[in-house]
Amino acid sequence: QVQLVESGGGLVQAGGSLRLSCAVSRSIFRFNAMGWYRQAPGKQRELVAVITSGGSTNAADSVKGRFTISRDNAKNTVYLQMNSLKPEDTAVYYCNADSRLSNYWGQGTQVTVSS
Repeated sequence: QVQLVESGGGLVQAGGSLRLSCAVSRSIFRFNAMGWYRQAPGKQRELVAVITSGGSTNAADSVKGRFTISRDNAKNTVYLQMNSLKPEDTAVYYCNADSRLSNYWGQGTQVTVSS
């Protein structure tokens, strides 16, 4: 069973920064893609950013230029650097690992941005 553990969430003022980490119990090189999703109260879960095993990245338009996804294969960890945070970024952030045959999720970490 693959375990994903997110950390780094918290309360920050608008304009501030946070770095989320996702520690994976298995080599992340095995997964086709690693991603960060978020879910705000009363809204559907949405994709924030994704990074493939080859290192290609993509991000939602709402976070482009502010958020950066990266991975450290040696540490089996995926990061989400979040800068210039806005109140609308407030949500529970989830890490996802996609291996074509299976999909794994972490328990989520809360990010709250105050205005």
